[in-house]
Amino acid sequence: MKVILVSLFLTTFLAFLFLKHILKRTTKVNLPPSPWRFPVIGNLHQLSLYPHRSLRSLSLRYGPLMLLHFGHVPIILVSSAEVARDVMKTYDLKFANRPKTKMVDILLNGGRDLVFSPYGEYWRQMKSICVQNLLNSKTVRSFENIREEEINVMMEKLEKASSSSSTVNLSELISDLTNDVITRIVFGRKYSFEEGSDISRGILRKFMELFGAFPLGEYIPSLAWIDRVRGLDNKVEEVNNQIDGFLERVVQEHEDADEVKSSFFSILLSVQRDKTAQFELDRSGLKIMLFDMLLGGSATTFTLLEWTMTELMRHPECMKKLQEEIRLISTRSLHVSEKEVEKMNYLHVVIKEVLRIHPPAPLLPRLLSEDVKLHGYDIAAGTQVLINLWTIQRDTKTWGPDSEEFRPERHLDSPLDFQGQNFNFIPFGSGRRGCPGIEFALGLVEVTLANLVNRFEWRVEGGGKPDVFEATGIEVCRKFPLVVCPSSTLFSL
Repeated sequence: MKVILVSLFLTTFLAFLFLKHILKRTTKVNLPPSPWRFPVIGNLHQLSLYPHRSLRSLSLRYGPLMLLHFGHVPIILVSSAEVARDVMKTYDLKFANRPKTKMVDILLNGGRDLVFSPYGEYWRQMKSICVQNLLNSKTVRSFENIREEEINVMMEKLEKASSSSSTVNLSELISDLTNDVITRIVFGRKYSFEEGSDISRGILRKFMELFGAFPLGEYIPSLAWIDRVRGLDNKVEEVNNQIDGFLERVVQEHEDADEVKSSFFSILLSVQRDKTAQFELDRSGLKIMLFDMLLGGSATTFTLLEWTMTELMRHPECMKKLQEEIRLISTRSLHVSEKEVEKMNYLHVVIKEVLRIHPPAPLLPRLLSEDVKLHGYDIAAGTQVLINLWTIQRDTKTWGPDSEEFRPERHLDSPLDFQGQNFNFIPFGSGRRGCPGIEFALGLVEVTLANLVNRFEWRVEGGGKPDVFEATGIEVCRKFPLVVCPSSTLFSL
């Protein structure tokens, strides 16, 4: 009996060791390289106020595909065109979702907007409505008169400043321009700062800053109290109330109006009232779509124009070259037309170069919905992904040793475009979740830039060059306003 028991014990023990070895071998995963992390906080201590910069430093040490942990949340950092291609093309469907965060839940109605809603039928219907009725080429062209009228309003303000030899806050003027254009197109009328609108210059900026914040409670639930103590929760609630209050007022005005003005909003109202439509749009969904278009149409455009004027003033040889092209092609001194802008090759490469070194949103978030093998590494479903466009578009292997420099000429005779097919240059993203509003944004940026450069000479008060300090937030604009002295060339042309 004892022999039998000993035999059973030995057999069981050996079987256990064998199975343990097999299970260990079959469950072993190959994870991407990862920097050492602290307990609880993970790698959060390695982030700076400018995550795109600190994450680039880490990628130079650990490679183009790296695993980080923000508290208990695993994050895959993508820092090369090759890996970005796999994420946004090869396995695009598996990476087609966005992470759901506290900011998304509160500020974007639980992620029901076009940017953060889960990939599926609801998202497809939203995108279809926006593209068909606002963002397609034909519709964008139809807004030419609005763009021209609002640019002329800005030009009049600049002419007054020029005649009195005074400085102007060009950042504010650009912000007003983009806000006025988008509200006229989306809402049917202006909701500008000058009219005391609740959607003033500061609210959208606060929104972008909050979205770029790293709330500790998101990654370390036990430390959520710190977000309350430092006032982050109150700021989020305040901005959310301001935005919702503005949107509610706009919706109420349109519902009470005797005559509905032709606008994107009027189209959404017709969709909402159509009981036969497959897509149901309730009041909260209506407001979040309006905010999407307001934010997407103004923030990116503003940031791109602001950085472009900054870089041109920092590189007077590029400014002069662009002025010469515009004045050669344009037949009018008062307003450069959009048809003339289409012929301006150097203008287009200037904008490309600004988007290369100052992508408005330097970090693109994705969420993996299925397990995947990525460049030999095992990535589990539920892992968040950050694609560092800022790093990819400054890669010296692609762009040369002068990749940090502003040099528009590098794009001359280049096949690169904004559609996201070449993953060395993806300022608007790529794949299913690529930005659908590229033409909408560029339509205003190109003609505005042509008129600013054509009509005025620009300098910073006291001489010198404008700084390039960055603001914090999900969309990176200038930290300080661009205050300049315009000098009109109207009577010298």
